[in-house]
Amino acid sequence: MKVYCISGLGADERAFAALHFNRPVVHVKWLTPFKKESLTSYCKRLIEQIDTSEDFILLGVSFGGMLACEFNKYIHPKHTIIISSAAQASELPWLYKVMGRIRLANWLPTFMLLPPSFVLPYLFGIKDPAQKLILQNISRDTDLVFLRWAVGEITRWKNTFIPPHLLRIHGDKDKVLPALSPDAQVIKGGGHFMIIDRANEISALINKY
Repeated sequence: MKVYCISGLGADERAFAALHFNRPVVHVKWLTPFKKESLTSYCKRLIEQIDTSEDFILLGVSFGGMLACEFNKYIHPKHTIIISSAAQASELPWLYKVMGRIRLANWLPTFMLLPPSFVLPYLFGIKDPAQKLILQNISRDTDLVFLRWAVGEITRWKNTFIPPHLLRIHGDKDKVLPALSPDAQVIKGGGHFMIIDRANEISALINKY
């Protein structure tokens, strides 16, 4: 049974590099969104990368976790695992919702949609120099067209559907998505980048599940 991994906002398969799975892994590749493309349309295009003829698992981190929940409206994974993410819109910070109401992503200059490199380690809870470099490289490689579209979709997200067979893994020191669900597997001291710096603990939870 394959694990289909969906990375976070602007990230790629490097986000999963430190995890150790006991299943074969396929990385879902981001696509460039069409102009004014809906989240539904975009998800359906990404789903084309998934072989639904056999049992499979969805694993999403951050924005990828939100999309994994959206995927469940159209396909039926054996399990869905979300890390440092939200399963429904009510779990997003109030500031994100304000940004959505005023459609901030539509008119804010692109360079302001991405936090400065010196702020990123604080937001993501990173202290190790090597991990800071990984985050900075991922940030540097972010597609700005995709970023603007994705920020708009995150801040206007309306989902209330909770997928069945859902495993949530969340850090209690996450500054980007701080809401902790009562049924989450909590990583003590884990920040938003814990998929890298707490990879062994997360891998153990996933493989046990």
